[in-house]
Amino acid sequence: MNEATQKVALEEGSHTQEKRAYVARAYAAAGPTSGLAAATIRRREPGPEDVQIEILYCGVCHSDLHQVRNEWSGVMPTVYPCVPGHEIVGRVTKVGSAVSKFKLGDLAAVGCMVDSDRVCPECQAGLEQFCANMTLTYNSPDKHLGGVTYGGYSDSIVVDQRFVLRVPANLNPAGAAPLLCAGITTYSPMRHWGVTKGKKVGVVGLGGLGHMGVKFAHALGAHVVVFSTSPNKKEDALRLGADEVVISRNADEMQKHAGSFDFILDTVSANHDIGAYINLLRRDGNITLVGAPEKPFAVSAFGLIMGRRSLSGSPIGGIPETQEMLDFCGQHNFTADVEVIPIQKVNEAYERLLKSDVKYRFSIDMASLK
Repeated sequence: MNEATQKVALEEGSHTQEKRAYVARAYAAAGPTSGLAAATIRRREPGPEDVQIEILYCGVCHSDLHQVRNEWSGVMPTVYPCVPGHEIVGRVTKVGSAVSKFKLGDLAAVGCMVDSDRVCPECQAGLEQFCANMTLTYNSPDKHLGGVTYGGYSDSIVVDQRFVLRVPANLNPAGAAPLLCAGITTYSPMRHWGVTKGKKVGVVGLGGLGHMGVKFAHALGAHVVVFSTSPNKKEDALRLGADEVVISRNADEMQKHAGSFDFILDTVSANHDIGAYINLLRRDGNITLVGAPEKPFAVSAFGLIMGRRSLSGSPIGGIPETQEMLDFCGQHNFTADVEVIPIQKVNEAYERLLKSDVKYRFSIDMASLK
C-alpha cells in the first residue's frame, strides 16, 4: 500500500476543515459496462474510534454484480467509480486512541454496514440493519471524505470499531469472509423463527445462501431437507448436512412432506411457485424469503389462512447477531465453501456467478492486489 498521506480539504459552509487521507489500492468499476479494473482510492486516516484493517480476503456477493452494473438503479443507483465488496476479513494494522475492542494483529471483519445513526429504536435494539440512516460499506454517502463509501475489493479499509467484528482464530479467513453476508443472511431468520433441535427445516436452493442455510440448520440440531431442481446436487447437499433431498419438480416427492415443516428458508432469486412451499408448512409454520425474485409472487390467501402460516422476508442481521453468528461458526468449526481467486479474475467470476458456476462462494485473495 502507498503510505504517502495526502491532505483532503472539505468545505463545510464557510469553513475549511482538513481531513487526512491515504491512498489505497483497489479494483473499481468506472461505469455499468466497464467491468472492474485496478484503481487507487482515498481512505481516511483512523480517528479515535477507528480501526484500520489490511484486507486479506473479500467474498463476492451477487449484490456486488448488481451494483457494479447498476441493475438496482430504480432503488439504489450506483455512483461511479464503484468499489464493491461487503464480506471482508483482514488483520488490524492501526487503531485509534479510543479503541478498546481491537488491538494490532487481531483477525477482524466488516460486513454490509459501516455506520448507522445509533440513536433510533432499531439501533438501540442492536438491529442496525433496519436503521433508516444506515451507511452501507460501499455506494453510500461518505460523511468523512465526501463522495461515497468504497468496499472491500481493496487492500485496506478504515471502519468505526462499533461496526468491526471479531473473527474466531480457528476459522479459515478465506472461508470466513462470506459469513459476513451469506452467513448472517441465513443465520438471522433461523434464530428469529426459533430453529432448534427437533424442528423440521427446509432449505430451498443450494447456492451461496442455501449451502450456508444447510450448515446452520444442521448445526442448530434441526432435521434438514433441501429442495432443489437439480438431482445432481443431492450428494453435495448430504455432505453439507442435509438429512433428505427433495427434487422440487417431482410432485409426489413434494406431497410426501405436505404440512410438516416448522420453518422453510427460501434462498432462490429465480421466479418460482411459492405456494408449493407454503403448503408444506405445518400449523404456525413460517417460510422466510432471503432470495429476491424479480417478479412479485402470486400467493393464495387460503394457503396461509388455513394453517395460520406466515410468509416473511429477512435481510442481514445487526452487529450483535453477526458477532453471535461468527462465534457460533467458531464453536462448530465451519465456514462457507469457497473458491479462492486472485482479484484479476473477478470479472470472469461475475460471469461464472451468473451461471451458478461456483461451489459455493468466491473469495478474493487480496494479496493478489499488490
